[in-house]
Amino acid sequence: MKITLISLSLLFIFSCKKERQETLQSNNSADIMKSKSVTTAKNDSLRTVDDIKNEYAIISGLLNSKKLDSTTFNYNCDEKEGEVTFYFQDKKLKMVKDFYAEHSHFSSSTKYFVKDDQVFFIFNEETVWNFDDGGTPEKPATKDDIKERRIYILNDKAIQCFEKNYTIRSQGNNQDPNTIANKETKCDISEFMKQYKLIIKNKDKKNNINCL
Repeated sequence: MKITLISLSLLFIFSCKKERQETLQSNNSADIMKSKSVTTAKNDSLRTVDDIKNEYAIISGLLNSKKLDSTTFNYNCDEKEGEVTFYFQDKKLKMVKDFYAEHSHFSSSTKYFVKDDQVFFIFNEETVWNFDDGGTPEKPATKDDIKERRIYILNDKAIQCFEKNYTIRSQGNNQDPNTIANKETKCDISEFMKQYKLIIKNKDKKNNINCL
């Protein structure tokens, strides 16, 4: 009788352990499936150029309505003076703006639009300015030769790129840039992403720094 009771007790203990293991395995499987589902949804949230355009419009709207928090740091490197601004929504990075000017009449502004810590769109504007004919020593005329680039990115790869070139003269009589068509070009984002990675490494800087 005593042996029987011991056997029943051991059987009960093993049965409970097995049940707990099966429950844990079931819960772990559910967590893994849930994690995969979240990851899939995250990676699949932007799949087409139209998806990118929609997300761009959302972030632009938040920027225009000043609903994003921001932090800034400045850098000065090899005659290049720059300012980087980070824009956040609920502590999630949404956009990074990198502006710098050089002493050689050149400036560049690059906006990196971000979703789930991945860049999905880059808007770059480069300006070279020179003195223009028709001015006076008291009021010199200038012209800005501007190049705009729009780059659509999926999974860290550029899938479509456009370029637009135009000139703005200080004396006026300029064509509206919005009426100038974008031309599709070859994509190369290596330099942009190299700069972006350097920026992200310094995103917690509070003071001015030298080179990125």
